[in-house]
Amino acid sequence: MDIYVPQGGGTDRPVVFFIYGGSWANGSKETYAFVGEEFAARGFVTVIADYRLVPEVRFPVFIEDGALALRFVRDNIARYGGAPRQVHVIGHSAGAYNAMMLTLDRRYLAAAGLPSRYIRSAVGLSGPYDFLPLNIEVTKAAFGNARDLAQTQPINFARSDAPPILLVTGSDDTTVLPRNSERLAVALQRAGARSVSLKIYPGLGHAETVAAISSLLQWRAPILDDVTGFLTSTR
Repeated sequence: MDIYVPQGGGTDRPVVFFIYGGSWANGSKETYAFVGEEFAARGFVTVIADYRLVPEVRFPVFIEDGALALRFVRDNIARYGGAPRQVHVIGHSAGAYNAMMLTLDRRYLAAAGLPSRYIRSAVGLSGPYDFLPLNIEVTKAAFGNARDLAQTQPINFARSDAPPILLVTGSDDTTVLPRNSERLAVALQRAGARSVSLKIYPGLGHAETVAAISSLLQWRAPILDDVTGFLTSTR
């Protein structure tokens, strides 16, 4: 687990808990250091934790690992200047899936000893939320063991008391189609969720919704500005 602290120290700063993607089979916290650096520069104590990957594990272990990491954040983040009760979860791609499952399916936080509404808000960048049937190898490898596939889909856990949620996607994403974000937004609104936002950025592909957070690529889209504005509005 890597923790990025804003310059100047301080206490009770809002916390970003970022979950990277990689088809549940690849990725590392080091690769996404730029995310930690950029959010820390905006005043957020930022946490990036590794989680176990396929083929070592399958569903739901990678979600459970995230819940355990969030418990560590609750118990320890004040030592780094973060506010334990102001934790915002952000994920990209498979990490956005994990983020939404942690946010919407109450079982994972409960199993880790956290209240069901512990997450202050959630942001999904180009996430898969409604992808049955399992028709590609990466989803079969991660979820093919599930006894009830409906229980693997974030869209099936849309609920009225969900925290504020921002769904981000790119119009040119051919890896995780924008309809995933569109359908989850509709499901949340129909369930009566109080704050759901959907942003579709013209011309952006799958990786670009996270890459545009980096200082070198912020010219591609105002994703960092939009996400930090959303997080600030939910504090």
